Amino acid sequence: MTEMRVLIHAPRGRDGAVVEGVLTQQGIACKVCESHDDLIDCLLQGAACVILTEEALPELQSDQRLLGWLEAQPSWSDFPFVVLATKREGRRADKDFRSLHSLGNLVLLERPLNAETLASAAESAVRARRRQYAARTHLEELSNTRSELERLNGELEDRILRRTKELASANDRLMKEINERERAQAALTQVQKMEAIGRLTGGIAHDFNNLLHVVNMNLELVSIYAKEEKVKPVVERAKSAARRGSRLTNQLLSFARSQSLLPKLTQVNQLLMGMKDLIEISVGSAVEVEFDLCEEPAPVVVDPSQFEMAILNLAVNSRDAMPEGGKMKVSTRTATLEAGERDVPPGDYVIVTVSDTGGGIPAQVLPKVFDPFFTTKPVGQGTGLGLSQVYGFARQSAGGATIRSDEGRGTTVEMLFPQVDGEPETALTTLQAPAVPTRARDCHILVVEDDPEVRRVIVECLSIIGYKVTEAANGTEGLAALQAKKPDLMVVDYAMPDMTGAEVISQARVLVGNLPVILATGYADMAAVERLAGKPTILRKPFDIAALGDAVSAALESEREKATL
Repeated sequence: MTEMRVLIHAPRGRDGAVVEGVLTQQGIACKVCESHDDLIDCLLQGAACVILTEEALPELQSDQRLLGWLEAQPSWSDFPFVVLATKREGRRADKDFRSLHSLGNLVLLERPLNAETLASAAESAVRARRRQYAARTHLEELSNTRSELERLNGELEDRILRRTKELASANDRLMKEINERERAQAALTQVQKMEAIGRLTGGIAHDFNNLLHVVNMNLELVSIYAKEEKVKPVVERAKSAARRGSRLTNQLLSFARSQSLLPKLTQVNQLLMGMKDLIEISVGSAVEVEFDLCEEPAPVVVDPSQFEMAILNLAVNSRDAMPEGGKMKVSTRTATLEAGERDVPPGDYVIVTVSDTGGGIPAQVLPKVFDPFFTTKPVGQGTGLGLSQVYGFARQSAGGATIRSDEGRGTTVEMLFPQVDGEPETALTTLQAPAVPTRARDCHILVVEDDPEVRRVIVECLSIIGYKVTEAANGTEGLAALQAKKPDLMVVDYAMPDMTGAEVISQARVLVGNLPVILATGYADMAAVERLAGKPTILRKPFDIAALGDAVSAALESEREKATL
């Protein structure tokens, strides 16, 4: 193979034949080039290396064919030369070194040298050239596969581009989901905060309601026992303050959605028109009141008194927002809401809107306005319970409440209530005029109430009316008293530590059968009451002696009428 042969060029004497003999003995293919031109021709045909004597260098270094071939070597090639130089005394001149190394990859061996050194140098040069040929082969293989690599690279770039677009799209979807999740988390946090505040508020209002109940009924007892006329105005002033406190607790309980509502089928438009004069008086002459009520029927199931309180709260807020006068608008409409709209379940709703042209609410304040006790009014001019009552009442009525406001452009509050079918009905509990039954002494009443002060005053008032009364401090004691002797009627509180009033009523009916019951409370889960106890008479705390007497008399009379049928 010509590319693996060693070319020998020694123009003087027998040096060429000697070198050839040494290489042949070592199994190295070689060829002796007799002339300069022969060497160039063989070199261009192919060789592993050239072994030449120093005397041949001057002619080779001036040959442009050789110099051109060396400069034109491909990147893989660094052709080796082995020069047999004449030994000299001392160091060679710089120009001689430059002359020797002009050939590039050169190994200099000084003569005389032994056969092993020559053979070793030749083998090293051949191995180096073999590695260069291997690099050439590798590069050729790479060259042959370059078009395939370009195709694959193009496909890879296309896949990367498509994947990048897919990742960008997925990232957009992910960011949208993150934003939706953040909004949902913020809404959930707000709901949880309102629920926690509601539970705290409801508990405080329940205890405060019991205190007001004791105060109110004891004031009535004072007015009964007192002989002096001058005591009555004092009592009446105290009762007036107690009534104001009662309204505050009703607002708190409404926010907490713990108010014992008495819902009934109500025509919203009819109720609003009945309030028209009251609203106009509440806002004053400086505020123009406009009603824009829908023509279609707008029936809902709400507690009318709590609905009126919510409207009045909104009217008062609008009046306070327009101290120099303005316009307040009360409107109704019906709408079908899809899932996720207005934070209420999907369905048909009656939407009651109260808007004004006041100064509006700052954006940073707006998220807090439904919080209890939060107010932007000066100290002493607001309790911070108006909007919280609206929110709590709407939520407890299976609806919702929203608020929109722009500073300088006014505020709009909407209450949403599920629309129902049907005609208005009478209230769930209708109380007759106060009356004491003629057979009161023959009637036995069981009072079940955990608060000792409340229990004591109810027992005393019933005793004053003329009833025989047994009392129990909790549900367990009340059920035991029922088994000992069945009463004619039971007055029971709702919120008690061992069991609720609804649970007491349910178990009492299992033990003694049907029994007239009055649920006396300001704090009741009416859904739980109806599920366990049907629809007992509800007497809201705080109540007075007349209301208590009326409720007991009506319940006993209703039971007698049932017995005569």
